[in-house]
Amino acid sequence: MPQEKLSDFVEAQAKEFGVPGVAVGVLLDDQEIHVSHGVTSLANPLPVDENTLFHLASVSKTFTATALMRLAAEGKVDLDAPVRHYVPELKLADEQAAAQITLLNLLNHTAGLDWNLIDDGKGDRSLAGLVAKLPELPLIAPPGARPSYSQAGYNLAGRVIEKVTGLPFEQAMASLILEPVGLSGTVYGLAEVMVRKFAVGYNRSENGELHPARPWGAFKEGARADNPGGGLASSASDVLRWARFQLGDGDGVLPAAVLHRMREQTVKLRASSLGDGLGICWFLHDLDGILGMGHGGSGNGQFAELLIVPERNFAVVCLANAGPDGYHFNQSVVQWTLEHYLGVVEREAEPVPSDQEQAQEVVGRYEIDAMTLDIAADGSRLTLAVDIKPEIREASDEEMPPGYPAAAIGFLAGDGDEYVVTEGGLKGQHGYFSRDDNGAVVGADLAGRLFNRVVQAP
Repeated sequence: MPQEKLSDFVEAQAKEFGVPGVAVGVLLDDQEIHVSHGVTSLANPLPVDENTLFHLASVSKTFTATALMRLAAEGKVDLDAPVRHYVPELKLADEQAAAQITLLNLLNHTAGLDWNLIDDGKGDRSLAGLVAKLPELPLIAPPGARPSYSQAGYNLAGRVIEKVTGLPFEQAMASLILEPVGLSGTVYGLAEVMVRKFAVGYNRSENGELHPARPWGAFKEGARADNPGGGLASSASDVLRWARFQLGDGDGVLPAAVLHRMREQTVKLRASSLGDGLGICWFLHDLDGILGMGHGGSGNGQFAELLIVPERNFAVVCLANAGPDGYHFNQSVVQWTLEHYLGVVEREAEPVPSDQEQAQEVVGRYEIDAMTLDIAADGSRLTLAVDIKPEIREASDEEMPPGYPAAAIGFLAGDGDEYVVTEGGLKGQHGYFSRDDNGAVVGADLAGRLFNRVVQAP
């Protein structure tokens, strides 16, 4: 497949979605293809290339998980051991949960922890400081009961790395993973980012104008407590090198069997756009009978996507510096490369007709610690809106990403509890409604996270 066709598609999609700068890398049978388009900044433009740094956000979790797998291979941690074995001071809202949560629970999002503690820019913003605040974090399920995506869980895993190695998390990661794999362009913190070429993130306002995202990362500078779950910046070139490592035999960093265990399913996911199941960190996809393993990242005005197909020695990375449309740009490029390089065509799920009674059952407000999810019915359609809680916006002295305004959703075939968003910035996202023993709707899953119902429609 000529590089020109990919280049033409990337340019067309970047223009269609209004993304100022994008970087795409494809690995196919040991051949690398790099395509970039646009600029790092609208105010101070430099051409984006394969070495331009973008915020990886949650793709960072794959590095944290692999570091723990190396420590497991060296006998320094046991994935089935309670986290308290390594962080004895751990306390949670529920004592039994605090005693039971294992490292594996953290790595496959089954610890029952809510999404995250919001950094207020005050107090101890280290990983030790995060652990001290964890009793404030709601628990949404008993350990091991169900998956629910948790940033806090990965940040706690980062504290385990600190305790076991005796090093600050960032130094431990450099020693365990970044340096031995040769990822010289993959860094934590603005002090490292600002001495390299990097992309400025942008958010689109209601009037359609792009404005610079502040802060540069998803979290304020100095919030080291979020580095394990989302603190890395990297380039398309380095992320492809990371994909090569994941496809290889461990390169002496850790045994191939231990590395490849990360792609074995540990828990199944229901109605999730993130994947069909979870390995150790990696979201697993059934691509017409072929295993895909991937992870995405959503930062402030920046989006990252990595998908690896081991059986075909294939990987694609997409980096984009505009929200929310950078997400759709990335997804379109992933789908195009799968179709044109591997012959895999992903089909969109089609909603089925539903009645007003079915819609009224789910109408109401749902929330996690930081965000609200509102389901509303206006007679002709059912909509979903997501936003950061107003009190959190008001308490912050820095700009936060815009929310997702009400967009239509439709029920999918089956038991009637699964849905798909059919328009807007979350278009294509799948989710489902969960019920209690009496059949009442008590929660809504979106993007792998459980939002608990707090207000039911009158």
